[in-house]
Amino acid sequence: MSGDKGFIGSIDQGTTSTRFIIYDHHARSVGSHQVEFTQYYPEAGWVEHNPMEILESVKLCVAKAVDKATADGHNVDAGLKAIGLTDQRETTVVWSKSTGLPLYNAIVWMDARTSSICMRLEKELSGGRTHFVRTCGLPISTYFSALKLIWLMENVDAVKEAIKKGDALFGTIDTWLIWNMTGGVDGGLHVTDVTNASRTMLMNLRTLSWDNDVLKTLGIPAEILPKIVSNSEVIGKICKGWPIPGIPIAGCLGDQHAAMLGQACRKGEAKSTYGTGAFILLNTGEEVIKSGHGLLTTIAYKLGPEAPTNYALEGSIAIAGAAVQWLRDSLGIIQKASDIEELAKQVETTGGVYFVPAFNGLFAPWWREDARGVCIGITRFTNKAHIARAVLESMCFQVNDVLDSMNKDVGEKGTVKSEKEFLLRVDGGATANNLLMQIQADLLGSAVVRPADIETTALGAAYAAGLAVGFWKEEDIFESGEKAKNAAAMFKPVLDEETRKKKADSWAKAVEKTFNLADLSI
Repeated sequence: MSGDKGFIGSIDQGTTSTRFIIYDHHARSVGSHQVEFTQYYPEAGWVEHNPMEILESVKLCVAKAVDKATADGHNVDAGLKAIGLTDQRETTVVWSKSTGLPLYNAIVWMDARTSSICMRLEKELSGGRTHFVRTCGLPISTYFSALKLIWLMENVDAVKEAIKKGDALFGTIDTWLIWNMTGGVDGGLHVTDVTNASRTMLMNLRTLSWDNDVLKTLGIPAEILPKIVSNSEVIGKICKGWPIPGIPIAGCLGDQHAAMLGQACRKGEAKSTYGTGAFILLNTGEEVIKSGHGLLTTIAYKLGPEAPTNYALEGSIAIAGAAVQWLRDSLGIIQKASDIEELAKQVETTGGVYFVPAFNGLFAPWWREDARGVCIGITRFTNKAHIARAVLESMCFQVNDVLDSMNKDVGEKGTVKSEKEFLLRVDGGATANNLLMQIQADLLGSAVVRPADIETTALGAAYAAGLAVGFWKEEDIFESGEKAKNAAAMFKPVLDEETRKKKADSWAKAVEKTFNLADLSI
């Protein structure tokens, strides 16, 4: 790759852990550190994080990664050119401008407490659930930040008071981190990027600015919202009190958009990220495609203030790796997440068991807040290995459902799945599971390609920052993406078509069984 030598740092603030990775000029990691942080479940369907704990986790990861890289002989202090930031998107924070303290815990993207607000809006607004789709590409759902913000405004006195006094600031996790990293109460910058903004349900997809009509309809005051910037530009410098003061923050993307860039997805190319949830995005270029099959229209990336905007179709799956954590933490079937592969390999099939992890409802393409998890097909023969394998299959079936919807949406404009040469690019921690990847290829009927470096989310944020400061050029990134495919692991389908279809039909029946199971009155 061309450009000056040195390093780019990347903060990857995820749903269950935070990491900081330092990349050299060849996009190789020279130092990293990762920490998990606390998940809070105050009530059924509620998920919260402590924003201060997240802030401290970022500080710790940056310091430790710099120490590790320095210990290995890399002069990071002198050579760090910029950092990029990627985050868990819709998770919502409101804090005090004067004290810098959160006014409530962060409400996490998968939190379902806003079900009643969603139902209320669907009844009140013309078009029901799809009322805002034309403007922001998103249906009314518990998933998006605007609904979480409304809940905070209606239910938390401290938030109501701060808004009244002009002391409240709203943001997703990227906004919270950047504000603190650039000074906090002492001149911190209140910004977000186009990809995170596109997930609030408040940004107009075409103008890339907050939509006044939407704000008025929802009763959200514009003055608490951050400024929207592109994904690749110098936003500000890290303030004193942080491990790397003076270094520019030059890239910011939501995690799934960062993964798209890390995978070098051009127009017509799709990727699936397997983490706590699973997220499939198809780059549709500069065209905004409205989905008729349960997908979201969103931003792919915008690599500079004057750069063209790439759009995407997205299918979001709430529970993927989180189901493995559930097996570990709630049922005790496995001791650690990685144990699931060996356990599931003890059986050749699920023995007719199907598991649908609709713990807090179903996202794309179903959008059913009333769905709850089911495990069906159980017999006396069923053992924990069958359950483990059914959990892995559930991730893959959900990805298939999304890809089928993408295929229908793009129609003649481009094919996602039906061409034999289609390759699904995959990334995220769960892709280290070879059995999962083989199951995905088998149930999809197409090849699955896993890059040598599966942490493409952090890499995408690094790329965005590197572009902004001239460390890399766009052609470097997309050429490196082609080279990375050559070093990737490829999983090819071996399941026969008849079995694949039978399993898909049984899965569809299992999904239907999840509907109308939730008591949404509580």
